[in-house]
Amino acid sequence: MFDLAAILPRILPSAIAWAEARSNEILRIGVPLNDLGIRLARAVGVARPELVRILDVPNLPVPDDPQLKYAAEQTGLIGPDMVGLTLGYGIYIVTGHGSNRLVSHECRHVYQYEVAGSIAGFLPVYLHQIATVGYNDAPYEVDARRHERDVA
Repeated sequence: MFDLAAILPRILPSAIAWAEARSNEILRIGVPLNDLGIRLARAVGVARPELVRILDVPNLPVPDDPQLKYAAEQTGLIGPDMVGLTLGYGIYIVTGHGSNRLVSHECRHVYQYEVAGSIAGFLPVYLHQIATVGYNDAPYEVDARRHERDVA
């Protein structure tokens, strides 16, 4: 059985570095939220929706680091069923899945990053939640699902 909690201290620096690099990529080439996206972001608490960028991708990126990749796959953070991933103000959305519900869910994660202050502030808490209660029951995920909406 995979024990994320046991390896989390060892992989956390690599996870943060990977997330920051991917976030920078999204912020560099992603597109800003449209008017509806800005309204959805504000509705779920995002303070700076003008900073959010979305990058449409055929598949979510996977870390090159084998240990990080394995941890992400085993915990459900990245896999065939995942269609969105938020890293700071950057959001990856898999092509064809850009619904209002997904955008609002991912924008709630942006809000969580804002509250945490940074990727380095958010990720340890989020990964600890997943390590202790699992992806579906992680409080950040439960909160994001509660804020999903079809309209702003």
